Amino acid sequence: MEYAENILDTIGHTPLVKMNWLTKDLPCLVLAKYETFNPGNSVKDRMALQMVEDAEAEGLLQPGGTIIEGTSGNTGMGLAMVATIKGYKLICVISDKQSKEKIDILKAMGSKVYVCPTDVAPEDPRSYYSTAKRLSTEIPNSWYVNQYDNPSNAKAHFLTTGPEVWEQTDGKVTHFVTGVGTGGTISGVGSYLKSKNPKIKVWGIDTYGSVFKKYHETGIFDENEIYPYITEGIGEDILPENVDFKVIDGFTKVTDKDAAIYTRKLAREEAMFLGNSAGAVIKGLLQLKDKFTKNDVVVVLFHDHGSRYVGKMYNDQWMEEKGFLE
Repeated sequence: MEYAENILDTIGHTPLVKMNWLTKDLPCLVLAKYETFNPGNSVKDRMALQMVEDAEAEGLLQPGGTIIEGTSGNTGMGLAMVATIKGYKLICVISDKQSKEKIDILKAMGSKVYVCPTDVAPEDPRSYYSTAKRLSTEIPNSWYVNQYDNPSNAKAHFLTTGPEVWEQTDGKVTHFVTGVGTGGTISGVGSYLKSKNPKIKVWGIDTYGSVFKKYHETGIFDENEIYPYITEGIGEDILPENVDFKVIDGFTKVTDKDAAIYTRKLAREEAMFLGNSAGAVIKGLLQLKDKFTKNDVVVVLFHDHGSRYVGKMYNDQWMEEKGFLE
Protein backbone atom coordinates (compact mmCIF):
# COMPACT_ATOMS: atom_id res chain seq x y z
CA MET A 1 0.00 0.00 0.00
CA GLU A 2 1.18 3.53 -0.79
CA TYR A 3 0.18 6.32 1.57
CA ALA A 4 1.57 9.31 3.49
CA GLU A 5 2.04 8.99 7.25
CA ASN A 6 0.28 12.34 7.69
CA ILE A 7 -0.51 15.41 5.58
CA LEU A 8 2.94 16.93 6.20
CA ASP A 9 4.55 14.09 4.25
CA THR A 10 2.86 15.37 1.08
CA ILE A 11 4.68 18.74 1.12
CA GLY A 12 7.00 19.35 -1.84
CA HIS A 13 7.73 17.54 -5.11
CA THR A 14 5.40 19.90 -6.99
CA PRO A 15 5.25 19.72 -10.81
CA LEU A 16 6.75 21.94 -13.48
CA VAL A 17 4.13 23.00 -16.03
CA LYS A 18 4.87 24.53 -19.42
CA MET A 19 3.35 27.97 -20.10
CA ASN A 20 1.82 28.10 -23.57
CA TRP A 21 -0.34 31.12 -24.40
CA LEU A 22 0.52 34.08 -22.20
CA THR A 23 4.21 33.58 -22.98
CA LYS A 24 3.86 32.91 -26.73
CA ASP A 25 5.73 36.14 -27.61
CA LEU A 26 8.76 35.19 -25.51
CA PRO A 27 11.63 33.44 -27.33
CA CYS A 28 12.30 30.95 -24.50
CA LEU A 29 10.76 27.93 -22.82
CA VAL A 30 8.82 29.03 -19.72
CA LEU A 31 8.06 26.47 -17.00
CA ALA A 32 5.93 27.16 -13.94
CA LYS A 33 6.84 25.64 -10.58
CA TYR A 34 3.27 25.01 -9.51
CA GLU A 35 3.29 25.29 -5.72
CA THR A 36 -0.48 25.01 -5.23
CA PHE A 37 0.04 21.22 -5.33
CA ASN A 38 1.30 21.47 -1.75
CA PRO A 39 -1.39 20.35 0.72
CA GLY A 40 -1.96 23.89 2.01
CA ASN A 41 -2.09 25.13 -1.60
CA SER A 42 0.99 27.32 -1.33
CA VAL A 43 4.79 27.41 -1.39
CA LYS A 44 4.71 28.45 2.28
CA ASP A 45 4.00 24.90 3.45
CA ARG A 46 7.67 24.12 2.88
CA MET A 47 9.09 26.79 5.15
CA ALA A 48 6.35 26.46 7.78
CA LEU A 49 7.39 22.86 8.40
CA GLN A 50 11.12 23.68 8.31
CA MET A 51 10.79 26.59 10.74
CA VAL A 52 8.80 24.57 13.27
CA GLU A 53 11.09 21.53 13.09
CA ASP A 54 14.17 23.72 13.51
CA ALA A 55 12.55 25.51 16.48
CA GLU A 56 11.81 22.14 18.07
CA ALA A 57 15.40 21.01 17.56
CA GLU A 58 16.70 24.23 19.15
CA GLY A 59 14.33 23.96 22.13
CA LEU A 60 12.50 27.17 21.21
CA LEU A 61 9.14 25.41 20.92
CA GLN A 62 7.97 23.28 23.82
CA PRO A 63 5.22 20.60 23.81
CA GLY A 64 1.73 22.11 23.93
CA GLY A 65 3.11 25.56 23.17
CA THR A 66 1.63 28.38 21.11
CA ILE A 67 3.01 29.36 17.71
CA ILE A 68 2.60 33.07 16.91
CA GLU A 69 3.17 34.61 13.50
CA GLY A 70 2.38 37.67 11.42
CA THR A 71 1.25 36.42 8.02
CA SER A 72 -0.44 37.45 4.79
CA GLY A 73 -2.31 34.14 5.05
CA ASN A 74 -0.31 31.42 3.34
CA THR A 75 2.38 30.97 5.98
CA GLY A 76 -0.44 30.84 8.51
CA MET A 77 -2.09 28.03 6.56
CA GLY A 78 1.15 26.05 6.50
CA LEU A 79 1.69 26.64 10.21
CA ALA A 80 -1.92 25.62 10.94
CA MET A 81 -1.33 22.22 9.36
CA VAL A 82 1.96 21.74 11.21
CA ALA A 83 0.46 22.91 14.53
CA THR A 84 -2.47 20.50 14.23
CA ILE A 85 -0.32 17.48 13.44
CA LYS A 86 2.26 18.30 16.13
CA GLY A 87 -0.16 19.40 18.87
CA TYR A 88 0.50 23.14 19.12
CA LYS A 89 -1.86 26.10 19.36
CA LEU A 90 -1.59 28.82 16.69
CA ILE A 91 -2.19 32.56 16.67
CA CYS A 92 -2.02 34.35 13.31
CA VAL A 93 -1.77 38.13 13.04
CA ILE A 94 -2.88 39.38 9.62
CA SER A 95 -3.29 42.80 7.96
CA ASP A 96 -6.72 44.05 6.95
CA LYS A 97 -5.82 44.24 3.24
CA GLN A 98 -5.72 40.45 3.01
CA SER A 99 -8.71 38.65 1.52
CA LYS A 100 -11.61 37.51 3.70
CA GLU A 101 -11.07 34.01 2.33
CA LYS A 102 -7.61 33.86 3.91
CA ILE A 103 -8.94 34.90 7.32
CA ASP A 104 -11.82 32.41 7.12
CA ILE A 105 -9.47 29.58 6.09
CA LEU A 106 -7.12 30.26 9.01
CA LYS A 107 -10.06 30.16 11.43
CA ALA A 108 -11.37 26.98 9.80
CA MET A 109 -7.96 25.37 10.41
CA GLY A 110 -8.15 26.16 14.12
CA SER A 111 -6.07 29.32 14.29
CA LYS A 112 -6.95 32.33 16.40
CA VAL A 113 -6.73 35.39 14.13
CA TYR A 114 -5.95 39.01 14.98
CA VAL A 115 -6.59 41.56 12.17
CA CYS A 116 -4.44 44.71 12.16
CA PRO A 117 -4.48 47.90 10.03
CA THR A 118 -2.31 47.89 6.90
CA ASP A 119 -1.71 51.62 6.61
CA VAL A 120 0.60 52.03 9.62
CA ALA A 121 4.38 51.95 9.95
CA PRO A 122 5.98 48.59 10.86
CA GLU A 123 7.11 49.97 14.23
CA ASP A 124 3.57 51.23 15.05
CA PRO A 125 2.19 49.12 17.94
CA ARG A 126 -0.95 48.48 15.85
CA SER A 127 0.99 46.91 12.94
CA TYR A 128 0.87 43.19 12.44
CA TYR A 129 4.64 42.96 12.97
CA SER A 130 4.42 44.71 16.36
CA THR A 131 1.27 42.90 17.44
CA ALA A 132 2.78 39.46 16.78
CA LYS A 133 5.93 40.39 18.73
CA ARG A 134 3.87 41.77 21.65
CA LEU A 135 1.69 38.66 21.89
CA SER A 136 4.77 36.45 22.02
CA THR A 137 5.97 38.34 25.13
CA GLU A 138 2.57 38.18 26.82
CA ILE A 139 1.62 34.54 26.20
CA PRO A 140 3.47 31.89 28.23
CA ASN A 141 5.13 28.98 26.42
CA SER A 142 4.89 30.72 23.04
CA TRP A 143 7.25 31.06 20.09
CA TYR A 144 7.28 33.93 17.58
CA VAL A 145 8.12 32.51 14.15
CA ASN A 146 9.27 35.74 12.43
CA GLN A 147 9.37 34.38 8.89
CA TYR A 148 11.00 37.61 7.66
CA ASP A 149 14.23 37.10 9.58
CA ASN A 150 14.09 33.38 10.41
CA PRO A 151 16.90 31.66 8.44
CA SER A 152 14.91 28.41 8.30
CA ASN A 153 12.65 30.13 5.74
CA ALA A 154 15.32 30.36 3.05
CA LYS A 155 16.85 27.08 4.26
CA ALA A 156 13.64 25.20 3.34
CA HIS A 157 13.91 26.33 -0.26
CA PHE A 158 17.65 25.67 -0.46
CA LEU A 159 16.99 22.10 0.69
CA THR A 160 13.82 21.33 -1.30
CA THR A 161 12.52 23.79 -3.90
CA GLY A 162 15.89 24.61 -5.43
CA PRO A 163 16.98 20.98 -5.88
CA GLU A 164 13.58 20.12 -7.36
CA VAL A 165 13.88 22.89 -9.99
CA TRP A 166 17.42 21.78 -10.85
CA GLU A 167 16.48 18.11 -11.19
CA GLN A 168 13.21 18.71 -13.04
CA THR A 169 14.98 20.83 -15.67
CA ASP A 170 17.88 18.38 -15.87
CA GLY A 171 20.16 21.27 -14.91
CA LYS A 172 19.12 23.28 -17.98
CA VAL A 173 17.41 26.12 -16.09
CA THR A 174 18.92 29.50 -17.06
CA HIS A 175 16.62 31.95 -15.23
CA PHE A 176 14.51 31.84 -12.07
CA VAL A 177 11.76 34.44 -11.66
CA THR A 178 9.51 34.86 -8.62
CA GLY A 179 7.77 37.40 -6.43
CA VAL A 180 9.62 38.67 -3.37
CA GLY A 181 7.98 39.15 0.03
CA THR A 182 9.82 37.63 2.98
CA GLY A 183 12.63 36.71 0.56
CA GLY A 184 12.88 33.08 1.61
CA THR A 185 11.83 31.58 -1.71
CA ILE A 186 14.00 33.67 -4.03
CA SER A 187 17.02 33.56 -1.73
CA GLY A 188 16.85 29.84 -0.98
CA VAL A 189 16.11 28.70 -4.54
CA GLY A 190 18.46 31.28 -6.04
CA SER A 191 21.34 30.31 -3.76
CA TYR A 192 20.95 26.64 -4.57
CA LEU A 193 20.70 27.16 -8.33
CA LYS A 194 23.73 29.46 -8.40
CA SER A 195 25.71 26.91 -6.38
CA LYS A 196 25.07 24.48 -9.26
CA ASN A 197 25.59 27.03 -12.05
CA PRO A 198 26.71 30.62 -11.22
CA LYS A 199 25.51 31.80 -14.64
CA ILE A 200 21.84 31.31 -13.75
CA LYS A 201 20.02 34.65 -13.49
CA VAL A 202 17.60 35.30 -10.62
CA TRP A 203 14.93 37.98 -11.05
CA GLY A 204 12.59 39.29 -8.35
CA ILE A 205 9.11 40.67 -8.97
CA ASP A 206 8.33 43.71 -6.83
CA THR A 207 5.31 45.99 -6.55
CA TYR A 208 4.86 49.77 -6.49
CA GLY A 209 4.81 50.86 -2.85
CA SER A 210 7.63 48.49 -1.92
CA VAL A 211 11.29 49.29 -1.22
CA PHE A 212 13.06 46.30 -2.80
CA LYS A 213 13.86 47.47 -6.33
CA LYS A 214 15.34 50.84 -5.42
CA TYR A 215 17.30 49.39 -2.49
CA HIS A 216 18.78 46.69 -4.72
CA GLU A 217 19.84 49.23 -7.34
CA THR A 218 21.08 52.03 -5.08
CA GLY A 219 21.58 50.67 -1.56
CA ILE A 220 19.19 53.38 -0.34
CA PHE A 221 16.19 52.54 1.84
CA ASP A 222 13.87 55.23 0.53
CA GLU A 223 10.80 55.80 2.69
CA ASN A 224 9.30 57.84 -0.15
CA GLU A 225 8.94 54.54 -2.04
CA ILE A 226 6.54 53.26 0.63
CA TYR A 227 2.79 53.66 0.20
CA PRO A 228 -0.22 51.33 0.46
CA TYR A 229 -0.74 48.89 -2.40
CA ILE A 230 -3.29 46.20 -3.21
CA THR A 231 -1.17 43.32 -4.55
CA GLU A 232 -0.92 40.57 -1.95
CA GLY A 233 2.07 38.46 -0.99
CA ILE A 234 4.93 40.45 -2.52
CA GLY A 235 6.78 43.67 -1.69
CA GLU A 236 7.65 45.04 1.75
CA ASP A 237 8.12 48.29 3.66
CA ILE A 238 10.99 46.67 5.55
CA LEU A 239 14.17 44.80 4.58
CA PRO A 240 13.72 41.20 5.78
CA GLU A 241 16.97 39.39 6.60
CA ASN A 242 15.81 36.57 4.33
CA VAL A 243 16.13 38.78 1.24
CA ASP A 244 19.67 38.04 0.04
CA PHE A 245 20.22 40.88 -2.42
CA LYS A 246 23.53 39.35 -3.54
CA VAL A 247 21.67 36.37 -5.00
CA ILE A 248 19.21 38.55 -6.94
CA ASP A 249 20.31 39.90 -10.33
CA GLY A 250 17.51 42.44 -10.65
CA PHE A 251 13.93 43.45 -9.92
CA THR A 252 11.03 44.61 -12.04
CA LYS A 253 7.94 46.29 -10.58
CA VAL A 254 4.36 45.44 -11.57
CA THR A 255 1.33 47.68 -10.94
CA ASP A 256 -1.65 46.57 -8.86
CA LYS A 257 -3.87 46.76 -11.94
CA ASP A 258 -1.59 44.61 -14.10
CA ALA A 259 -1.16 42.05 -11.31
CA ALA A 260 -4.93 41.73 -10.93
CA ILE A 261 -5.63 41.54 -14.66
CA TYR A 262 -2.93 38.94 -15.29
CA THR A 263 -4.15 36.86 -12.35
CA ARG A 264 -7.44 36.53 -14.24
CA LYS A 265 -5.64 35.95 -17.55
CA LEU A 266 -3.81 32.97 -16.06
CA ALA A 267 -7.15 31.36 -15.22
CA ARG A 268 -8.82 32.12 -18.54
CA GLU A 269 -5.92 31.54 -20.94
CA GLU A 270 -3.77 28.90 -19.19
CA ALA A 271 -6.46 27.26 -16.97
CA MET A 272 -4.24 28.12 -14.00
CA PHE A 273 -6.41 29.24 -11.06
CA LEU A 274 -3.79 31.05 -9.03
CA GLY A 275 -3.31 33.82 -6.50
CA ASN A 276 -2.61 37.51 -6.94
CA SER A 277 1.19 37.24 -6.86
CA ALA A 278 1.12 34.84 -9.83
CA GLY A 279 -0.44 37.59 -11.93
CA ALA A 280 2.36 39.93 -10.88
CA VAL A 281 4.98 37.29 -11.69
CA ILE A 282 3.70 36.53 -15.20
CA LYS A 283 3.37 40.26 -16.04
CA GLY A 284 6.86 40.87 -14.65
CA LEU A 285 8.17 38.02 -16.80
CA LEU A 286 6.71 39.66 -19.91
CA GLN A 287 8.35 42.97 -18.89
CA LEU A 288 11.70 41.14 -18.84
CA LYS A 289 11.26 39.87 -22.42
CA ASP A 290 14.52 41.40 -23.65
CA LYS A 291 16.50 39.40 -21.09
CA PHE A 292 15.75 36.01 -22.72
CA THR A 293 16.98 34.15 -25.80
CA LYS A 294 15.63 31.14 -27.69
CA ASN A 295 17.89 28.69 -25.85
CA ASP A 296 16.86 29.79 -22.37
CA VAL A 297 14.82 27.74 -19.90
CA VAL A 298 13.00 30.12 -17.57
CA VAL A 299 11.35 28.83 -14.39
CA VAL A 300 8.71 31.00 -12.72
CA LEU A 301 7.29 30.10 -9.34
CA PHE A 302 3.58 30.48 -8.62
CA HIS A 303 2.97 30.80 -4.89
CA ASP A 304 -0.66 30.09 -4.08
CA HIS A 305 -4.20 29.18 -5.16
CA GLY A 306 -6.98 31.31 -6.61
CA SER A 307 -9.53 30.17 -4.03
CA ARG A 308 -8.08 32.75 -1.64
CA TYR A 309 -8.96 35.63 -3.98
CA VAL A 310 -12.48 34.79 -5.15
CA GLY A 311 -13.89 37.90 -3.48
CA LYS A 312 -11.20 40.13 -4.97
CA MET A 313 -9.34 39.63 -8.26
CA TYR A 314 -11.90 37.08 -9.49
CA ASN A 315 -14.87 39.29 -8.58
CA ASP A 316 -16.03 41.66 -11.34
CA GLN A 317 -17.59 44.16 -8.92
CA TRP A 318 -14.39 44.40 -6.85
CA MET A 319 -12.31 44.83 -10.01
CA GLU A 320 -14.62 47.61 -11.24
CA GLU A 321 -14.53 49.39 -7.87
CA LYS A 322 -10.71 49.41 -8.00
CA GLY A 323 -10.74 50.74 -11.58
CA PHE A 324 -9.14 47.55 -12.92
CA LEU A 325 -12.02 46.66 -15.28
CA GLU A 326 -13.75 48.95 -17.75
